[in-house]
Amino acid sequence: MELNHAARSLEKLGNPTRLEVFRLLVRAGAHGLPVGEIQDHLGIPASTLSHHLSHLINVGWVLQEREGRVLRCRPNFDLMQDLIGFLTSECCVLASAPGCEEEEAEKSAQKQAPRKAG
Repeated sequence: MELNHAARSLEKLGNPTRLEVFRLLVRAGAHGLPVGEIQDHLGIPASTLSHHLSHLINVGWVLQEREGRVLRCRPNFDLMQDLIGFLTSECCVLASAPGCEEEEAEKSAQKQAPRKAG
């Protein structure tokens, strides 16, 4: 993923309504939801939902297809995974910077600490 595409994708999710729509679709899974159900869940006017969906569709966060008279929206999990990969691809490459050793040692110790039986 290119930096500009990542920035544009994140920009579109930067709106609270769009982020709420996308998170709802993620919760719905790969099958997605019809537009009417999205509207019911969020309680927003159809015109407002249409506006926000168009932004999400144009950038690729949401895939939309017609099933008879129903418009179904699905989350684009591939794009989501690509963006997560882009954001984490260089994680800790500067770990030799001052202070990073302590953080890594602390994380390692937390992973190795015995867990309490519940």
